[in-house]
Amino acid sequence: MEAGVEARTGSARRPGRPGAGTPAAPEGQSVLQWGLEAFAELGYDRASARELARRLGVSHNFINDRYGSKAAFWRATVDYALGAQLARMPQPDPSADEAEQLRQFITGFYWNAVDTPLIGRLMVDEFSRDTERLDYLYERYIAPMLQLMLPGIERLVASGRMAPVPVDVLFFAVMGPVSGMLEVPLALRLGRPENASPQQLAATAESLAALVVDGLLATGAGHRA
Repeated sequence: MEAGVEARTGSARRPGRPGAGTPAAPEGQSVLQWGLEAFAELGYDRASARELARRLGVSHNFINDRYGSKAAFWRATVDYALGAQLARMPQPDPSADEAEQLRQFITGFYWNAVDTPLIGRLMVDEFSRDTERLDYLYERYIAPMLQLMLPGIERLVASGRMAPVPVDVLFFAVMGPVSGMLEVPLALRLGRPENASPQQLAATAESLAALVVDGLLATGAGHRA
C-alpha cells in the first residue's frame, strides 16, 4: 500500500495542459487523489499552489483556474477523500444493544482507516492547528460522526453501564488507536507480521475496538479525583 503511495507522490511529472508535447489536463478524480497525497505528505502550508502544480505537471495557474484557490482545492480534496471513506463505513446492526453497536462502529472506523492512511495523516496535521480548515473538518465530518455515536453512549450512561465521559476525552479515546492501523513502519518494529493479511488487519481493528469499548464500559471510567 505504502509503496503505491510513494510511487504516486514521487517527482515524476503528471499529465498537464494541452500543448506541444503535453498531455491533456488530468481528470478531476486524479487531481484530487494527487492533491490528497501532497497535503498528507507536506501539510497545507508547504503544499503551495506552485508545488501542487509541479506535482501534477500542469501550469502554476491550474489550481486557481479549476478550483478558485488553494483553500478551495483543499476542501474539494477533503470532500473527495472523506466522502468516500464515510460511504464505505459499515452500519452497526440495529438489533444489537448499544455496547455492541458502539463496538461495531469503532471497529468499522479502524478497519476503514487501513484503506485510507493519507486521510489520517492529513487530519492529524490539521488537528493541531486552529484554522478555518479545522472548522471545516469539525463541522462537516467530526460533529456528524459524534452525533451518530452520542445517543447510544448517552443511553449506556443513563442505564449505568458506562460512566459519564467528557466529549473531548471520548473523541481522543476513540481516535488515538487509529495510529495502530496507520503507523505501519512502527507496527512492524513492534512485531506486526510484514504484509499482514486482510484477516490479520481486521483482527487488529477488532482488538483495538474491544480495548476502547471495554475501557469505556469499565465501571471506574471517567471518575478521577
